[in-house]
Amino acid sequence: MSTRIGFVGVGRMGANMARHLKLDCQYQVSAIYDINRDFAAELASELESQAYESLSEVTANADAIITVVTDDAAMRAIFLEGDDTLLANSSGKIFINCATLSPAIHREVSAAAENAGAQALEACMASSISHAREGQLYLMVSGDGGAFDTTRSLLEDLSVKLRFIEGGAGRASEVKALVNMVMNINTAGLAEGLGLAQALGHDLEMICEVFSQTGANSRVLETDSEDMIARDHECWFSASHAAKDSGIAQGLAAEKGISLPLNDATKAQYDKMTAEGLGELDKSGITELTFPGRHNSADT
Repeated sequence: MSTRIGFVGVGRMGANMARHLKLDCQYQVSAIYDINRDFAAELASELESQAYESLSEVTANADAIITVVTDDAAMRAIFLEGDDTLLANSSGKIFINCATLSPAIHREVSAAAENAGAQALEACMASSISHAREGQLYLMVSGDGGAFDTTRSLLEDLSVKLRFIEGGAGRASEVKALVNMVMNINTAGLAEGLGLAQALGHDLEMICEVFSQTGANSRVLETDSEDMIARDHECWFSASHAAKDSGIAQGLAAEKGISLPLNDATKAQYDKMTAEGLGELDKSGITELTFPGRHNSADT
């Protein structure tokens, strides 16, 4: 594929997506931008690309621009605020926005892109850093159908599976909010179950084996239980991001007048982790609040 690919936001996920496209799939990664200028320059050197200091230069030097930013405010900053945005002279460009953000900001950016003569997709990722590097993301995509058709081969090279969600901008991010809401609740529930098992003096490997054969089984048990027990919280999906994503679901529920008490309780736990300086631990670090003898567990 001859399309020039730009990246805006090259943290853990964005950088590994860029590496996969360039090193494994031989795409031309032509433009890189990040607020961390040094890291952007290092990645550009690694990928024989060019790091730019303005957003408009990224748009000028790429045909499809993949964005992976932290939150709604960062998304608004790169597309909608100030004199330097990705939408400057963007007619004919395609934006693929991959971060977990609110449906509202995706709709706002999509409308602004259309007004500028560009196209926008949201390609929400339900995967981890290793999946980004290996091209094994699970992508939930919505937005401009024409842009999806144009970039489908690119999206397939990034993913193990694609799901196009009908209904226009914002719909994929709604589904992603549901995914992360349930995942976060499951993580908090497992942390409490293992914490109570520890307090009762049970062998935790035995408990996990029993969980796996009963209604207590979950994907989170498979991915997080070992790290919870070993207190290994190297970050794959941070507690601060878990709090943000549970907050997106909370906001959607408020809009619809729906009560989500489990989500509210889970968000409160991840908010507590963030407030106490644990926000950059992996989400499995919620066990710091539930296991006896760990961080501040006595008053949870």
